[in-house]
Amino acid sequence: MKKLQFPTAHTVLLIIAALVALSTWLIPAGAYDRLEYDKANEKFIHHAPSGDKEYPVEQASLEKMGVKIPVEKFTSGDIWKPVGIPGTYHKLEPKPQGFWAFVQSPLQGIMKAIDVILFVLIIGGFIGIVNFTGAFDAGVGWLAQRLKGRETVLIMLITILISIGGTTFGLAEETIAFYPILVPVFLAAGYDAMVALAAIYVGTCIGTMCSTVNPFSAIIASDSAGINWTTGIYGRFFMLVTGTTICLWYIIRYAEKVRKNPEASLIYSQKAEIEEMFLHNKEDKKHAFTLSIKLVLLVFVLCFVVMIYGVSRLEWWFMEMTTVFFVGAIIVGLIARVKEKVFVAEFVKGANDLLSVALIIGLARGVTVLMEDGLISDTLLYYSSNAVDGMPKGIFVNVMMFLYAGLSFFIPSSSGMAVLSMPVMAPLADVVDIGREHVVNAYQYGMGLMAFITPTGLILASLAMVNVTLDKWLRFIMPLLVILTLFTMVVLTVQVYW
Repeated sequence: MKKLQFPTAHTVLLIIAALVALSTWLIPAGAYDRLEYDKANEKFIHHAPSGDKEYPVEQASLEKMGVKIPVEKFTSGDIWKPVGIPGTYHKLEPKPQGFWAFVQSPLQGIMKAIDVILFVLIIGGFIGIVNFTGAFDAGVGWLAQRLKGRETVLIMLITILISIGGTTFGLAEETIAFYPILVPVFLAAGYDAMVALAAIYVGTCIGTMCSTVNPFSAIIASDSAGINWTTGIYGRFFMLVTGTTICLWYIIRYAEKVRKNPEASLIYSQKAEIEEMFLHNKEDKKHAFTLSIKLVLLVFVLCFVVMIYGVSRLEWWFMEMTTVFFVGAIIVGLIARVKEKVFVAEFVKGANDLLSVALIIGLARGVTVLMEDGLISDTLLYYSSNAVDGMPKGIFVNVMMFLYAGLSFFIPSSSGMAVLSMPVMAPLADVVDIGREHVVNAYQYGMGLMAFITPTGLILASLAMVNVTLDKWLRFIMPLLVILTLFTMVVLTVQVYW
């Protein structure tokens, strides 16, 4: 009999979407009232089933609704999404998602994630143009020669830099652009594609998990919990340093084993296929490191520098980031004197190479659409908050972490989870006599740990970039995930009793 193979990422997401659709028939529909700050008219709006109510923008209005958040967090723009109002959960008329909703969910997801999908496709076109110039092959050859005998430096450098990006400004989806560039470098250094995947994806996971000044998790969650975002920052910084160190030890341990014995690779059966995919010109004549090649590589690097600066300092988002790479592709084409017809053909070919990744992003967003339309997200939050109410502090904070890990499967957005859950979950810390920063930490660590494996997050898109299936990734990552989970539980417990 032909050996059964693990299904593709697309099929996995469709199966999950079907299960979520089924769950909307089993889980009661419900919702919390929402509080929205209307900046244009300078007023609070309380959204409730009985109708909207308006309140003046003052602390007394928030206290009346039981929202323990400083009013300036709304007026300054730190909190820009509607927040859940504690104690207002109410059941709603069920909206089970049937077959029609299920088959439409991938299309709905693509529509809602079109900004991310466009970003991925334009990056694909950009990479296609740069690749056509031969700059990648020349650059990879030069870098491999420079790092000969110091290959572990490459792993440490990539992982640490991406971890810093994750902890500071939430570097995540942007890393999709790094795989076509860095995988050939790792292969040339004698590693397998799993090492490249780990350095990039584990780096962003541990960075965002231990966010220190990340506005999309640490800051917005602290604001929504009613505390200053600097409260608890030293504990999160300790987790960042120690967590990144653990990850580096684990990745380097596997990488050196593969470098010494390629057959020890978890993806050894795909070695020839992956090398053909990423080192397609390895048998061709080497590209000279000409001035034109150097200028192309300079533009390539500058595009990422501009993107990172824009996101971290200028409040850029996907439209601006996409524009950077679109303009970068044109500049590279001009420098390398690529003919117009060839430019269009190579750009489209590059975009087509990432079309599968773009579809995965849309499918993952479609799962969230089913959750939202089925009105079960708030129900899960309501029962989760009841489950931890009144527990001993050590048990409370760890159970809270696991609850957030589970909820993140259904609500993968860190900012969405923060504004939805913190006004409800944070006051529970007062009941068990711990600081609210511990709830913020439990939220970050729970979501961060789940991000290593949750199919509704970024992992399937990342796996598609390197042609690795989820089952092989799970074989690689599960031991590390167990180590990080146990370590995190110890840290959370010690901190609440410190």
